[in-house]
Amino acid sequence: MLTERLRKESAGAPDFERLVATADHDTLAGVLTAAGQPLWARELAAFRLGSARDRRAFETLVLLLNHRDPARCACAARALARLGDPRTARAAAALATNELRVAYALHPVRLLTELRAPEAVPALITTLRRRLVPHDPYGKVALACVEGLGALGDGRARAVLTDAAAHPRLAAAAEAALARLPA
Repeated sequence: MLTERLRKESAGAPDFERLVATADHDTLAGVLTAAGQPLWARELAAFRLGSARDRRAFETLVLLLNHRDPARCACAARALARLGDPRTARAAAALATNELRVAYALHPVRLLTELRAPEAVPALITTLRRRLVPHDPYGKVALACVEGLGALGDGRARAVLTDAAAHPRLAAAAEAALARLPA
């Protein structure tokens, strides 16, 4: 749970309980822009604002979506899905297709699937196509793309899913995804 993880990370800092308890969005937004704020405080403020659909959290949540810590990425994705900002899908697509950051693409891929935005299918196809090379170390990202494309049910994914079905680690999921596409 976010609160428990960040409570431990804050090591008993007095600001933690204040940020958890406040209902004032301006106070939370101030944490995002003030210099010298610890990462746990920024994450807590951004998550609370994003969950409340306050768009001031967008930039911080996108940065956290691309963080090396999977727990931070997952929380950011959850808040971004609730936020309802029209820039979210474009940002998630950019993160999912960035080959320099592919190790952190799992949560952007899953977020794209959840958003069902126009950017989702092209981004997932691009990301999956790049994962279909021998000895690619990002199997979880590839599997998330396959599952996402199946959930989205867009016929444009047929070719890449057919290619994915030839990969042993993706075969079952790719066949299931292909079965979900329109005839």
